[in-house]
Amino acid sequence: MQDREISTILSVRNLNVRFGRSSIPAVSEVSFDLGRERLGIVGESGSGKSTTGRAIMRLLSPSAEISAERFDLAGNPLLEKTERQMGALRGKEMALIMQDPRYSLNPVLTIGRQVAEAARLHLGLGRAQAMESARSMLQRVRISDADRVMALYPHQISGGMGQRVMIAMMLLAKPKLVIADEPTSALDVSVRKDVLVLLDELVRENDSGLILISHDIRMVAAFCERILVMYAGRVVETLTSLDDARHPYTRGLIAALPDPRHPVRRLKVLDRKALEAEAAQ
Repeated sequence: MQDREISTILSVRNLNVRFGRSSIPAVSEVSFDLGRERLGIVGESGSGKSTTGRAIMRLLSPSAEISAERFDLAGNPLLEKTERQMGALRGKEMALIMQDPRYSLNPVLTIGRQVAEAARLHLGLGRAQAMESARSMLQRVRISDADRVMALYPHQISGGMGQRVMIAMMLLAKPKLVIADEPTSALDVSVRKDVLVLLDELVRENDSGLILISHDIRMVAAFCERILVMYAGRVVETLTSLDDARHPYTRGLIAALPDPRHPVRRLKVLDRKALEAEAAQ
């Protein structure tokens, strides 16, 4: 039991999220454990996957009501933390990588200053040490001309380079938990794989746990050891391989994706009646 607790980075039991006075939960009874592994959460828009990720980070709007039987990061109950305590955890113990760096980076600060600011905040470094740490981390995410890039502003770099900068900022302090919410959806197809491989390398190097949130079930299956499939705010199936998919919704997601190996004239759509019948059982 002790070994299990040490290896479990995040433990969630019956997580529920409601907004305002709505009687319908956005997330309902979600449960899972995360160790030093890559866990994927997939589903269509509105399925609750991003809400789950932001609930873990405690970054939902004040109108959100979060409840859970268990909601622990490395044994620390997150729901009992004050906002100030959560602020100390974010970036240092847990990090969130958003899908579009254009909206995550400060447009009026240089890249070097922003990465160095993360080093000063989470590592307690002085100005000169923080800048050197920023330079080293940018080189670690395969930005070869780090000195030049550090002097640029976010609008002066490409989307792929911007996402590398975000990964550098978020993983600089080697957090235990990394949540990547659609980290490649705003990128060109040619650089998506490179960003995922880089993210995987750093997560493994830091011995962290990764939650990858995406609508692309095939990409997640190729990258993660386990997959949680969410529909209407609930986890309907947990998979280690797409070949094991049994739920109609999971099969529908797989069938709706284009497959260059087996081209079809018209993609399938989800059978909502089958999903409603499954939910009623």
